[in-house]
Amino acid sequence: MFDRLCIVGCGLIGGSIARAARSQGLCREIVALGREVHLPELMAARRLGVVDDYYTSPGQALERADCVIIATPVGAVRSVFEQLAPFWNNTTVYSDACSTKASVVAAAQAVFGKAPANFVPAHPIAGAERSGVEASSAELFNNRRLIITPLADTDAAALDAIRRFWEQMGSTVAVMSVEHHDTVLAATSHLPHILAFALAGLLGRQDEQREIFKYAAGGFKDFSRIASSDPTMWLDICLANKQEIMPLIRQYRAELSRIEQMLADDQAQQLFETFAYARDARQRFLDQLED
Repeated sequence: MFDRLCIVGCGLIGGSIARAARSQGLCREIVALGREVHLPELMAARRLGVVDDYYTSPGQALERADCVIIATPVGAVRSVFEQLAPFWNNTTVYSDACSTKASVVAAAQAVFGKAPANFVPAHPIAGAERSGVEASSAELFNNRRLIITPLADTDAAALDAIRRFWEQMGSTVAVMSVEHHDTVLAATSHLPHILAFALAGLLGRQDEQREIFKYAAGGFKDFSRIASSDPTMWLDICLANKQEIMPLIRQYRAELSRIEQMLADDQAQQLFETFAYARDARQRFLDQLED
């Protein structure tokens, strides 16, 4: 499908894209572009066979590349665009794999004046607790959703190429606006991560005086699983999408206050109805997931 795929940022997501593309025969050659500070990860990517070669020079990495995918933390995207700009090729397909879309589009507009027509914003709804190229997997995107957020002037051929690329890696592709993506992901991904970080931090501080973690059972393990995620990546995501996240935090705080008041007033029936509604809502989610 592509002759030379260039992955910018070869961590968990970038490495998994490279592995999946190779396993499906979607490109002839795969190279990685990164900064010198990331040389150990780039070297590991080549040693593991994730990429054929790596470069810290954009000119070398982008030479002959007909597809470039940015898989860096959100906060690094503008600097990546600045790196790519002198070598931008109108016949190459560009995309990204970042968890926020408005900030990525804003970065492109800041560097290029407007987002280039051959740049297709995208986001694979996939991840893992571990980070780094060693955790990458060719199966990470299989049966997972991939959201594309094209702009009004996004090139139709580039859009189709990115859609087919992800579909052949096993993803189910959905298309929505940039704004809708960030609203939906704030509720379904960004807020849950904040809650998991907050709970793990709260109990971690208490554990300094008491043996809380020693007796924590499966419920805590399940709820706090995503608190094992890369804090650098999630710092960038939360800051980039804070305008969508903060209202949700306020709503969550109000819901906790409502439950706290029910407990204080021994409102058993209201508590039961709250828990039952939440259980049924989660079951609806599971049913949709299976469908």
